[in-house]
Formats: sequence, C-alpha cells, structure tokens
Amino acid sequence: MEFISNAMILSFSILLLLPKSRGTTSKIPDPFAIEQGNPTKIKNGYEEKWLLNIMVIDTRGAQDKKACTQCRCDHMNLPKDFYNVTRDIHNQKLTTNYKGGLFCCQDNLQCKQIEGFQGPRRMVSLRYKISWVDWNIYQIPIKVYILDSTDKVRSNGSKILHDCLAEYTIPATGGGGDSPHVQKENIPMEKGGYLIYGTAHMHSGVVNATLYGQDGRTLCTSTPKYGTGKEAGNEKAYLIGMSICYPQPGPIKIHDGEILTLESRYKNEFRTGAMGHFYIYLAEELPQ
Repeated sequence: MEFISNAMILSFSILLLLPKSRGTTSKIPDPFAIEQGNPTKIKNGYEEKWLLNIMVIDTRGAQDKKACTQCRCDHMNLPKDFYNVTRDIHNQKLTTNYKGGLFCCQDNLQCKQIEGFQGPRRMVSLRYKISWVDWNIYQIPIKVYILDSTDKVRSNGSKILHDCLAEYTIPATGGGGDSPHVQKENIPMEKGGYLIYGTAHMHSGVVNATLYGQDGRTLCTSTPKYGTGKEAGNEKAYLIGMSICYPQPGPIKIHDGEILTLESRYKNEFRTGAMGHFYIYLAEELPQ
C-alpha cells in the first residue's frame, strides 16, 4: 500500500502501534488524524511505503513456554558461534551477559523442544484493518511519539541525544516481595502539544506503566488485560491488551521542553526481554 501522489491520513490505526492488538484500541478520535503521503513532505527521489514486520514465537513442544516467550537465550537452540557474530543495538559484539530478548529470537531460531516432540509445519497469518480518508480542512494533524523507559538521555551541547535500549532484563535478585520492579527514566520533550491518546507496549508480567508530567501530574496510566480462555486472543495468563487514555482534548497539555517521567512496572521476578514503551499522540492545536 503506497501513498505518494495524494495527501491521505490514517483515521483508524498504525501498524507500528498495535501492541497486543486484539485487546488494545488504536482508534484516533475525530477530527484528529495522522497524515500520510503528503508529497510536499517526501524527499525528492524517494517514495513513501509501508512496512509490516511480524514477530511470531512458536511455543509448541517448548520445554518452558514462559522462558520461550521471553526469548531466554539458555532456552533457545543458538548456533555455537552466536556470541561471536551477533551485534547488539549499539553494533557492539553481544556478550554472554546478555541473558535474553530480541537478539535470541532472531529468524529461524527455535526454543528447545521436549524430547521426541514433532509438530507439523504451520502457517501463521495476521489480519489488520486500515481505514483512511482524504485530507480536508477539518482534520487536525497529530504527531506520534514513542517513549522508552530505558532511554539513557544525554546531551551534546544544546542537542538532546536519545539512547534507547528497547528492552531490559529484570534480575533474579530484584528485591522480591510484593513490590513491583520499576524501570524509570526522565525524557525531555523538545516539542509538546495536547495529549489526544496514550497507551503502553509491555509484555506478560506487567503491572502497569505511567507517564508523569514535570510537575508530577499523571498524564496517563496504562494497565494490562490478561486472557482467561483458550481461544485466539484470549489465551489464559497471557497479556492480551493494554488500556488506553482518551483525555478530553485540551485539559492535558505537554509544554515545549517539558521533562516527562516514564515508569514501567513488572512483577519482581527474573525476566528477559522486558519492554516499557509508551505511545502518545499530540496535537499542536484543538478544534475551533
């Protein structure tokens, strides 16, 4: 699907922003919309295209399904030279201190199987519904920001540099007890706006995620929904959705240069590949 010659806007969803999509609403309230395909914003010689990247973890016959979904390296059939040839997010050689996550769930890697298990070859497909309308004077454009609770923000003079790790490991000796493990970072917003939508992308074991303003006010808290059955999209004990925030347009404004605080909370137990991403849609203006 390509939008090159006509200015279009997505009025329903973005493929990138569908965490646990069956149970997470991605509808954008009217008249706000995300502009796509504006020819005046496409660099000369380039075409604007869509990319859909699907990650599927097959847990059939896995020795430990929970460890398999966390991409635990010691539960994967890794090649012998894995740590010698694999590069991390900073293009550095991956060390044996890396216990699990995206790099141990690369294409064609498989979880360790129960001895004797043989599963038939299986084809997996996902269906997404995308709706759009022609741009008109009544639509109000919004900008999408993805915040990461692992963002080690630093500066180079007046320029803010973001250093997101994308994932993290919760150690086995994280304190235990009923208190959750908290991953927290302060993230400056160069450009602000009115908050239109917010939600978090987390994994199973999540307690919640909260985004705070610089003055300590709560901008949005996203809480999990876990499955209770066996059917697709309602798998028992698996995370199937995150709640969203639809504040009334106007009351919540993030100011230019404001420093936001993102906290992602998980159960305090050993876990690899944990993520704490928060998606917010901001509008620079409101309906007249």
